[in-house]
Amino acid sequence: MEKIIYALWAPEGESRESFNARILSTLPEALAKTGATGIRLNLRDEAVAPAGLLIQQWQDPQQDAVLQLWLPSSNAMFREPTDAVIAAHCGRFAAWLVAESTIIPNTGHPPVPGQRTYGWSQASFISFLPDMSWDEAIAHWHRHHTRVAIDTQSNFEYVQNLIVKPLTEDAPGYGAFVEECFPPEAMADPYAFFDAVGDEEKFKANTTAMTDSCAAFIDFRKIDIIPTSQYDFAKQN
Repeated sequence: MEKIIYALWAPEGESRESFNARILSTLPEALAKTGATGIRLNLRDEAVAPAGLLIQQWQDPQQDAVLQLWLPSSNAMFREPTDAVIAAHCGRFAAWLVAESTIIPNTGHPPVPGQRTYGWSQASFISFLPDMSWDEAIAHWHRHHTRVAIDTQSNFEYVQNLIVKPLTEDAPGYGAFVEECFPPEAMADPYAFFDAVGDEEKFKANTTAMTDSCAAFIDFRKIDIIPTSQYDFAKQN
């Protein structure tokens, strides 16, 4: 099985609200019929409007939604039925083959298939610094930054998806896709985001540690950070 990340753009002229409602109602079932499993949708909706200040943008227009799924093979020949279903539901899409690593599994607020997951999900498409080798970027990410992200934030789910290769010709050249889930209050309260409510010293330490670690390997000119509502359609073990 291989995991694929799809960035989706709404058809021109369709509101994001209409697009969200339409893909929620029909896309997961249609994808399942093509053999896709582990289906998850990350939608930009009114529920995450309070997190608007956290958006960072490279793509213009920016992605309207993110789709995550698993297929037996990402080979274009076998992926074609899945891509056709996705194409019929959106204006355009980009896709990447990824290697998933679950750093913090969501055991505190497990998703219920088809329902909005508690809190909100920060969906991050990131690029690595151009003056770093791939090995250097991954070494910092895995050996240093992962620990920082665990220790300095209120995230209750943290999944790293290292991009193996683009699957569509127009896919932006990101290095990874990261999903982190936070409690609702972290949308607008940085103290809640950095797990430091009521503790100024901890807040300063956590924000400094996170800022310094990100700056050491992320190219902030080429990232798209999107607050989303998570809808998981995978059966939970």
